[in-house]
Amino acid sequence: MLPKQQSLILSPYIELYNILVPQDHMLRKMDELVDFSFVYEELQESYCHDNGRTAQDPVRMFKYLLLKSMFDLSDVDLVERSKTDLAFKFFLHMAPEEEVIEPSLLTKFRKLRLKDMKLLDLLIGKTVEIAMEKGVIRSKSIIVDATHTKARYTQKTPQEVLRERSKILRKAIYPLDESMKNVFPCKPVTNVIQDEIRYCEQLIAVIEADGRFTELPKVREPLNLLKETITDDLEHLQTSVDPDAKVGHKSADSSFFGYKTHIAISEERIITAATITTGEQPDGKQLKTLIEKSKAAGMTVETVIGDTAYSEKDNLAYSEQNEIELVSKLNPLITQGNRKKEDEFEFNKDAGMYVCKAGHLATRRARQGKKGKGKNQVDTYYFDVNKCKMCPLREGCYKEGAKSKTYSVSIKCDEHLAQAAFQESEAFKAKAKERYKIEAKNSELKHRHGYDVASSSGLVGMEIQGAMAIFSVNLKRILKLLEP
Repeated sequence: MLPKQQSLILSPYIELYNILVPQDHMLRKMDELVDFSFVYEELQESYCHDNGRTAQDPVRMFKYLLLKSMFDLSDVDLVERSKTDLAFKFFLHMAPEEEVIEPSLLTKFRKLRLKDMKLLDLLIGKTVEIAMEKGVIRSKSIIVDATHTKARYTQKTPQEVLRERSKILRKAIYPLDESMKNVFPCKPVTNVIQDEIRYCEQLIAVIEADGRFTELPKVREPLNLLKETITDDLEHLQTSVDPDAKVGHKSADSSFFGYKTHIAISEERIITAATITTGEQPDGKQLKTLIEKSKAAGMTVETVIGDTAYSEKDNLAYSEQNEIELVSKLNPLITQGNRKKEDEFEFNKDAGMYVCKAGHLATRRARQGKKGKGKNQVDTYYFDVNKCKMCPLREGCYKEGAKSKTYSVSIKCDEHLAQAAFQESEAFKAKAKERYKIEAKNSELKHRHGYDVASSSGLVGMEIQGAMAIFSVNLKRILKLLEP
């Protein structure tokens, strides 16, 4: 059965909200700003309407996840705080004395109710719609960029993840009572995942049975994280590190294992579109999607501002066809010459190197040819031939017995001449100065909303996390812009 929240809360203690939750509190203003009834419309097919027990209100469950993103809390800590934080209860439309949910229900809600929704586009569209209605978006420009998120379970084995988190928990206990070393269970000597899980469960049981430390935040948080790792993601720990995450490159000598979120924001710093991909995907290939999604959300797009990753030939052609001004500095290395599409490698602008079809990064670059007008210079990229010899995609790419594998690109082609002239103009330089705004937005997502590390395994979980984080930052930005 699908219930709906009552607008009127019957409680003898309801006046506490007027006394203790100020009128200018962010959660009060957010509740007034957004009509959350759209959640019922979007989720009605996910519930049985004439059979079974009455489900938890979907709007309330949605708001729980929103609070989790806004305050960067684990499920357990979120529910624990909701017991005593009246601002949370007000936002959740609960009576002050009302009981909170079981934390495990949040996992079920994410996995069973939200998994088939296009949640990312839906929530961004709702916030852009609100921003348009309130008149806070006036610009006709979007700024594009990508930010990376590390996988919750990196390239470490599941056993290593559990050992690391149990170690953090033990280290939180020792300064409080070093004698607990004699009480804790013996660490497993095998490398079997079941033994590691059993050890962690015993460690948790000892700490909870003692009872002295569980209410201390420095202990409670790593304790809850370890418990959530075992219960919420046990299936991922037993089967895979993170099946969807991939290796991406931040620079020539720096990489990460996880995902990329490609975002577009208006000049008012409201996110108008986003796509989430695995970590190895190039930024430039997402430009068309970000523009189309921004338009679908209600934006008028006349100018796009981005870094050199977005100035490839396909994007220049698309922008010209759609009468969009592309403020993206030309990188002469992005042209692929006369190669067939299936033979092209992708340029990674962060590393300054090309990446082959198998995901291997070039090891060095050398420029060849004479300088000067009319001269044909090329950049040659060298790959690790030992990897090429073992590569499953070597056929047609690597010649057996060759001592080297290179990939050459011409420095400039005719298609880029117009863009080269445009980037020298004053209009280009003035618009390019707006690009810093998206760097600040990426920083806000990571440092205030826990977006630097994925909160669960898999691309679906990453999309839910991204949707909630972006919904949160957009609502906060709209409230900021509406301030007198």
